[in-house]
Amino acid sequence: MTDETTPLDRRSFLNGAIGIAAGLGGAGLLSHTVLAQTTAAGSDCAPPLAAGGSFSPIRAEMDVNDCVIEGTIPADLNGGFYATGPDPQYPMAKGNIVFDGEGHVRMFRIKNGRVDYRSRFARTERFMAQDRARRALMPMYRNPAMDDPSVHGLSRSTANTHVLNHKGLILALKEDSPPCAMDLNTLETVDPVYTFDGALPHDRPFTAHPKICSTTGNIVAFGYEARGFGSDVVAMFEIDRHGNKVWEAEVKVPYVCLMHDFAVTENHILLFVIPLTIDHEQMKRGGIHWSWDGTRKTYLGILRRHGDGKDVQWIEGATRSGTHTMGAFEDKGRIYFDTEVTVASPFPFMPNKDGSPPDFVNATSYIHRISANLNGRNKTYEIEKMYPLIAPLPRQDDRYNTMPYRYGYMGCPDPNEPNRARAGACYARVDNQTRTFDLWNAGPTVALAEPVFAPRRTDSAEGDGYLMGVAYHLDQNLRSDLVILDAQHLAAGPIATVKLPVQASPQVHGWWVREDQYPA
Repeated sequence: MTDETTPLDRRSFLNGAIGIAAGLGGAGLLSHTVLAQTTAAGSDCAPPLAAGGSFSPIRAEMDVNDCVIEGTIPADLNGGFYATGPDPQYPMAKGNIVFDGEGHVRMFRIKNGRVDYRSRFARTERFMAQDRARRALMPMYRNPAMDDPSVHGLSRSTANTHVLNHKGLILALKEDSPPCAMDLNTLETVDPVYTFDGALPHDRPFTAHPKICSTTGNIVAFGYEARGFGSDVVAMFEIDRHGNKVWEAEVKVPYVCLMHDFAVTENHILLFVIPLTIDHEQMKRGGIHWSWDGTRKTYLGILRRHGDGKDVQWIEGATRSGTHTMGAFEDKGRIYFDTEVTVASPFPFMPNKDGSPPDFVNATSYIHRISANLNGRNKTYEIEKMYPLIAPLPRQDDRYNTMPYRYGYMGCPDPNEPNRARAGACYARVDNQTRTFDLWNAGPTVALAEPVFAPRRTDSAEGDGYLMGVAYHLDQNLRSDLVILDAQHLAAGPIATVKLPVQASPQVHGWWVREDQYPA
């Protein structure tokens, strides 16, 4: 078992090693930098970022039609770039984390060389109850004991983590609840608790990171704590294009933990059990759901897709975290799982179980390849660091979710600048075949949200298309642009920049919807 970690001092981490470059996840709202400082200060909103930028809850839904464009939108780029992120509906309780803000969904609708921008809150059951009460009713992140009695039985979803299109809808996702379905064109909420016409139980958790099968187009998903709050059961299921459930299985995990993402190949599913564990005592004290337990080992679970789950194999490894998958595949009897990995908790704003302070050095994310044999006799898995890029939010061409792939995409600070405080925010394309990478540097006064890849055509070769993402100008009070780059020529810079007059709504993760996927 091999592993590599490059030290990063606390100042560099806080000055944007992750947040300023890698998906600032909502204009700093979800950067590790800002959240670490916010939680420590017990503030209702984030403190200043580098170069004078700062985040405050937006709380305003926006429409900007016919946005100003610098450059030219490619004629073959038509569709919608959607994203969601937490935007607190009411001031957050001291000790809470911004991951608990309400989902503010946005879209850049691109068609015939023009772009319209729209944002709407997901009208979840929680959002509507709080809107009627004019106050927060679920004041602590995933701690139902702190809820107001009036919301008992309502979905706790904030719909603030990821989005996915399905049957003419955009599904806003939060991993502890079923999706919230919204109109693909208007972003108006259609169903606050979407169960795929009853295929999903009303209270069944649904991951924020489903995978689209590369051969069938089915949604492959899972939900942890599937048998009720704090349960050690993970349910996996597959839903076809029509919303029918075609497969389901359950397994028990070694211990209850945050399982934010997973990996799917043509024939297998991989689960990564990490030491961000459920903390009942902390919740009894009024705290959040999770704490980092550094005494726990990490486990890689491998099981057959379309099976009954009884063949699951748990392989123990060193204490690590991995929360976002870049890609996964199997080849010649071996399975490969590319994910960002940290040695310590990747979320320094979440408490350590032993009360120790955040470990900013070991909280830094690098892409690693985890691999294991498929012969069922593994005693350990192999892990290797792939690139010197700090990249907590890696993506791929989503047409390759379950098959061998070559390219990955991410935001990161410039690895060529040793002083992380001065490192510009970059978009990177990594080539897993040559283990090389290309960069576009947006500069030190820009924060870049997680990028999304859009293929040039449905049948384009892998990597032939566009990379797009939101740039937040730290020296302009986070005024935002959508930048569009040729994914094969990142260093050339944006071929088009869509300029907003305001700060874009927050983003954790985003999704591209092709023009042919819209309702007639």
